[in-house]
Amino acid sequence: MALQQHTLMDKTMMVVLGFLVVGIPIAFLQPETGELRDQPLYLLFYASIGGIIVVIMYNGYKGKKARQQANRERRRKLKK
Repeated sequence: MALQQHTLMDKTMMVVLGFLVVGIPIAFLQPETGELRDQPLYLLFYASIGGIIVVIMYNGYKGKKARQQANRERRRKLKK
C-alpha cells in the first residue's frame, strides 16, 4: 500500500516537473508565433527554475526518509 502511494506521488511530481520545464521556453518565446519576446517574462523563468529545484530537493528528502524507514525495519527484523 505504501509503495503505491509513493509511486503516485512520483508521477505527480513528474507532471509538475514537466509543466515547470515547459514554462522556461514560454518565458522567452511567444506561443502564438514562436518568435522571441521583446520583454521576456523573467518572473516565469525564475519561478520555473526555483520550482524545479524545490521538486528535486523534495524528492531527495522523500527518498532519504524512505531509506531510513527501510533501514529501521531491517534492523528491527534482525534483532528478533
